[in-house]
Amino acid sequence: MSTDQASPEQPAGTGLLTDHYELTMVRAALHSGTAHRRAVFEVFARHLPSGRRYGVVAGAGRLLDALEQFRFGAAELEFLERGEIVDAPTLDYLSSYRFSGNIWGYAEGDCYFPGSPILVVEGPFAEAVILETLALSILNHDCAIASAASRMVTAAAGRPIIEMGSRRTHERAAVAAARAAYLAGFVATSNLRAGLDYGVPTSGTSAHAFTLLHDDEPGAFAAQLEALGTGTTLLVDTYDVPSAIETAVKLAGPNLGAIRIDSGDLAVVAREARSQLDSLGAERTRIILTGDLDEFSIAALAAERVDGYGVGTSLVTGSGAPTAALVYKLVARGADGPFGTPAPTLVPVAKRSVGKPSRGGRKWAVRQLDDTGTAVTELVTDAEPHDPPDGRPLLRPLVLDGEIVGREPLAAARARHQAAVAELPAHAQQLSRGYPAIPTVFEPDDG
Repeated sequence: MSTDQASPEQPAGTGLLTDHYELTMVRAALHSGTAHRRAVFEVFARHLPSGRRYGVVAGAGRLLDALEQFRFGAAELEFLERGEIVDAPTLDYLSSYRFSGNIWGYAEGDCYFPGSPILVVEGPFAEAVILETLALSILNHDCAIASAASRMVTAAAGRPIIEMGSRRTHERAAVAAARAAYLAGFVATSNLRAGLDYGVPTSGTSAHAFTLLHDDEPGAFAAQLEALGTGTTLLVDTYDVPSAIETAVKLAGPNLGAIRIDSGDLAVVAREARSQLDSLGAERTRIILTGDLDEFSIAALAAERVDGYGVGTSLVTGSGAPTAALVYKLVARGADGPFGTPAPTLVPVAKRSVGKPSRGGRKWAVRQLDDTGTAVTELVTDAEPHDPPDGRPLLRPLVLDGEIVGREPLAAARARHQAAVAELPAHAQQLSRGYPAIPTVFEPDDG
């Protein structure tokens, strides 16, 4: 069962949605006897992309669905054997692979900051390391899309936005992008698969091709109105916008639902269109703007009397940041026994690479709040918090002893995101480049 409204189609197994070196590490760990050593991996971002003030967690639900299908069937095993990627003991290990460990994560829709441990994976080394590519490919994409979408929703200041970027990305990425955008506050998508898989509301009427199909624009409008009713949205910029608006109102009457404008200087065209609609008695006809919009152009349209937006390319490409720059790093390993033995000692481990350092140790996180309920600090600590008086714990169980326990409706993540953004200080809403909205503080600070 999916995290969301319906269960999306999954391949027979997702085990090969990984990189070659994940399996060679498993092979070598089996050979050295360390495959079953307890290991703790952490997903975090060293920085926020494009100088943004916060990131948005998205994709955990999709990751749980993919984890449930993470298997190596006969075809996958035959491929690995034929390519001599793994040896016989590794094939035997993979044939019965089931993740038996624990996963904690930030809840979908919440915000994150540099160093936030948004996912913590604990289990036998071989079971946990093999999930790296799967986790990062899902989370990097979905967090990037949701983070961009959140900025666009802020810029729209209450005006609805429709996601319509399916034709600008991979067909499956389009579905994931629609889900992430809806989580972050978009009201609908043009992608029907996202509607089926995740219950995202779908919307759409016609493209320029429909107008060009007919002998003239009045004929196209009349056909659409007859089929869809006067509440439909007519695309008015195929030829001449003022002429099209006049024709649209003449045919539909003053109760025409909306017009869509997809080109030109949108601010000027929209202003003139509003004036013309009002003069024709169509004061309630809405104006929807589309056409290469992003958070900056949406913000620039704030003073215009428009009613909504459609965003495509900028959304599905993360508005210039197509990845969230998340990494999956080993932060601790067992010192005295395999995973599952009573309370094995954990040894912190960390990279010291120039420019790519990590912090060792199993971590927890708290969003600290001031007296007004405003976030002031992302506290990352090695002690599990229990009902902290000045904040809220951020990590929650997603998988316990191999059993998925963290599924929730997409609507819950959508509501959470709205609350999480409202919790941030006011400057977090600024679109200009700047520092993270709140600092990340590590305790103890290991330097």
